[in-house]
Amino acid sequence: PVAEQKQKHEDVKSFQDLQQEVLDRGLCGRCGGCASFCSADEMNALDFDRTDGPHLISDDNCLKCGICYLICPQIKALDAEVRERFGWQPPIGSFRSIVSARTTEPKVAEVCTDGGVVTSLLRYALEKRIIHGALVSRKIGPFQREPFLATSPDELIDAAGTHFDEVQHLGDFGKGYSTYSPTIQEIKTLGQRRLDRVALVGTPCQIYTVRKMQVLSILPADSIVFTIGLFCMENFSFDAAAKTTLEKNLGLNIDDVAKLNIKDDVIITTTAGKVIHLPFEAVDEIARPACMACPDFANDFADVSVGGLGSPDGYTTTVIRSGLGQKLFNGAKHARLIRQLSLGGKDRAKLHRTELMAKITSFARRKKARARETFAA
Repeated sequence: PVAEQKQKHEDVKSFQDLQQEVLDRGLCGRCGGCASFCSADEMNALDFDRTDGPHLISDDNCLKCGICYLICPQIKALDAEVRERFGWQPPIGSFRSIVSARTTEPKVAEVCTDGGVVTSLLRYALEKRIIHGALVSRKIGPFQREPFLATSPDELIDAAGTHFDEVQHLGDFGKGYSTYSPTIQEIKTLGQRRLDRVALVGTPCQIYTVRKMQVLSILPADSIVFTIGLFCMENFSFDAAAKTTLEKNLGLNIDDVAKLNIKDDVIITTTAGKVIHLPFEAVDEIARPACMACPDFANDFADVSVGGLGSPDGYTTTVIRSGLGQKLFNGAKHARLIRQLSLGGKDRAKLHRTELMAKITSFARRKKARARETFAA
């Protein structure tokens, strides 16, 4: 019976397979999902460090259930199931409409990166009690963000935007800094907080992981009832070497960086108000390795996908995908919390939507091609 049980375990993908296929290839995104939702959590089979990622403490304690393997965003074993459940269609997933929109709330506009649509949508959903909380990320330093569960509209203001303006001096740059926030780890706490209707704002890999958890009925992923997905070409990892590289490419000191934004390219705003545009190739070398293997730019499985690409300055490109996404967008617009870009006529509006679709599709294809090259290497 022991030998038979061992054989059954060997027939199931486990953390050792994840180690070989993802970690050993340098493709781990440090989301923490594998360790956070390990079935053997109380037996201390896996441990997680944000710098080094997950590692196996005891193979004897591993239940060989396969959950850590399946929910990893770099593993594509559940692609077909996720696509079927969420109605994916090429080239950028299923959607109902694509618009350029912006917040009408002055206090949101002051702190947002693009048009403030994400913050105003979530504020509306909280005010109407459609959700009880919003799992977002907030800045804790110029190159660091942390997960944050906002339960009131005003708390969302603290998390808005992607600004590098809180710390005047970076100090210890021997430590690692990242623009990526490990939000997935926070999902596990939702059951303990007794929150059953929560929104999640995340990168494509984070939204995809949640969708895989929902396909597998892993609790408390059912608490995530609304997702806003960020357009994402890549996130950046910063250490001493990356700091030197970035300063060389920018021709300025990192302490002088006030704001980072990504639209058609990488946009840096200095504390003196100077705006610098960089092609993605100029910062690819400081991108997280996991991002180079990710094929999803447009956050195909979110309820609403957002980014600055294609829209005028001060507006958010908004891809409305699900019925709930449409309901919240319409509700916030009716409440005059957001407004769409006025284009003066059906033909101009149609042309604008066409241009948005073309740009999103172009970036999506570019990221997919990069991912294929990464996996082929």
